Amino acid sequence: MTHQPKQAAMFMVISMLIIGLIDNYIAVIARDISLWQFQFLRACMGLPMLALVAYFGFGTLRPIRLWAVLLRNGLIALGMVFYFGSLAFMPIAQALAGLFTAPIFVLLISVFAFGEKVGILRVFAVFFGFAGIIVVLGPNDGGMTWLNFLPVFGGLFYAMGSVATQKICADENTLVMLAGIFGLQGVIGAIMLTGLAIAAPETPAGSDGFLLRGMIWPTSLTWWLILMQAIGSLIGIGFLVKAYQSAEPSFVTVFEYSIFIFGPFFAYVLMGQGITLNQLIGIVMIAGAGSLIALRSKS
Repeated sequence: MTHQPKQAAMFMVISMLIIGLIDNYIAVIARDISLWQFQFLRACMGLPMLALVAYFGFGTLRPIRLWAVLLRNGLIALGMVFYFGSLAFMPIAQALAGLFTAPIFVLLISVFAFGEKVGILRVFAVFFGFAGIIVVLGPNDGGMTWLNFLPVFGGLFYAMGSVATQKICADENTLVMLAGIFGLQGVIGAIMLTGLAIAAPETPAGSDGFLLRGMIWPTSLTWWLILMQAIGSLIGIGFLVKAYQSAEPSFVTVFEYSIFIFGPFFAYVLMGQGITLNQLIGIVMIAGAGSLIALRSKS
């Protein structure tokens, strides 16, 4: 691997800027269609783009180990279901905080599943990070429900997918990985839409129906937002992959936390979402714990 830390940092910051911008619009999409229709339509838009890129020789869509790609991207796809689902019900700062507990779970998986030895600093980081989860996801005006923990489940499955990336998918082409995640998200969306069509549950209006709404014809604004999400995700994840290919992961991971700047910033500018002191303290705790784990995990 070529070590270009400045280039890696730039790629990661660009990636987080793009993702921090486009993910804010999930809350707008949630008012019109369901999570499942969003994932299905985004896959229908994104996969032909990837096929076109592969056609012009910028990668391949043939996996080395199909089972490994399906397993890894299945875990990531489940993580994104929880993360995207949470964006309809909570500010993006809280959702991101839950998703970015992933480094904490990666460390726990490495210890309990693979017997990795850890020092006192990383043990402290785990407890500090979980304290940050309680602070940032805790209720501000009422009781805590299962919805508060949606993004944390996203972080858990994202962590499992990250471990699988390193263990079984390290040699796979970037286009294969992108096609895998988009394709599996589309399959999950199609299955859930079929189930909802059969069950026909009563669906609340607006964002409250994000998880229960069946297939409908989206508004013209929603079509454009899904297209923006598809293009933005491909570009953002592409920069993210390039960042990890340009320098040590322990160095690059720290810059991934710049999304805690971009996500809430765009939420405030575009949506008028503020951030409470508790949320800010919790975000700093989680980001600090994740950065400490990354910097102490150079091996």
